[in-house]
Amino acid sequence: MKKDYWISEKPLDVQQVVDKVTRREAGAINTFIGTVREFTHGKRTLYLEYEAYKPMAEKKLAEIGQEIKQKWPDSKTAIVHRVGRLDITDVAVIIAVSTPHRADSYEASRYAIERIKEIVPIWKKEHWENGEKWIGDQKEKNAGVPSKEAMK
Repeated sequence: MKKDYWISEKPLDVQQVVDKVTRREAGAINTFIGTVREFTHGKRTLYLEYEAYKPMAEKKLAEIGQEIKQKWPDSKTAIVHRVGRLDITDVAVIIAVSTPHRADSYEASRYAIERIKEIVPIWKKEHWENGEKWIGDQKEKNAGVPSKEAMK
């Protein structure tokens, strides 16, 4: 994979993402690995389905990378998000950030996941024992992320 920011239909490889940010001047590499959890708001999740408007999602992931570069100039970031059906414990997102010092890599990584939830057009459908529901944006507030219907 030549991109640093991408959407994948296949299972994600943590080492592939870490390799993209590994460099001699970095003393810290922070990885965030988001997985599918079994319980959300007291409901038992069976599995999730993620969909994305891939061209825009990859553009927005790269935009987040640029924001991180502006806030932490010595950083390097790579982000991948999976789409399709994901079962419990499957990896949904990987963020890797390298910086000369650890505090910056932690802060930048947290910044990245919050921004993904705010601006990247990725939708998830939660499947429970007693029903299912499309979640508009990943913060469940539709803050800045167009609805799935608006993208058609």
